Amino acid sequence: MVNAPVPMANNFLVPNGTFYVELIAFAIIVFLLAKYVVPPINRAMTARQEAIRKDFADLEKAENDARRAEKEYKDQLADAKHEAARIREDAREQGAAIIADMRKQAQEESDRILRHARAQLDAERQQAVASLRTELGSMATELAGRIVGESLEDDDRRARTVERFISALEKDSATASTPAGAS
Repeated sequence: MVNAPVPMANNFLVPNGTFYVELIAFAIIVFLLAKYVVPPINRAMTARQEAIRKDFADLEKAENDARRAEKEYKDQLADAKHEAARIREDAREQGAAIIADMRKQAQEESDRILRHARAQLDAERQQAVASLRTELGSMATELAGRIVGESLEDDDRRARTVERFISALEKDSATASTPAGAS
């Protein structure tokens, strides 16, 4: 038995007519896909990539704007705090100045009232002394007249007697009020 040659129709490695038809149909489909389907898909993908890039750029810009706004806010807040501290310090200084002014005015008013009171007391003392001198002089002359037995109705004599008596009293009271070591 000799090996007989195998006809070509049975060899699956050798292409036949259907293969060529399928190959041509595949090439046509690839051409149609490349010509009409792939370009719109590429344009859509490119547009989508550009939109994504733009979104990232917008996001980055928004982040920068947010950081800048936050920095401005913090700067303004710090400025406001400094301004508030300055205003409080100014108010404290003004309050202290007002208090000092009011104390000064109160002291001046107190001094004025004391001067007025002292002047009034001096005037009343002078009036009381004058009144007492008159009454004391009258009583003293009347008493002296009773003791001596003669009338001291003469006004000049009575005034001199009263003046001597009061001067003696003032000298005695001045000596009594001076401390022992002072002269």
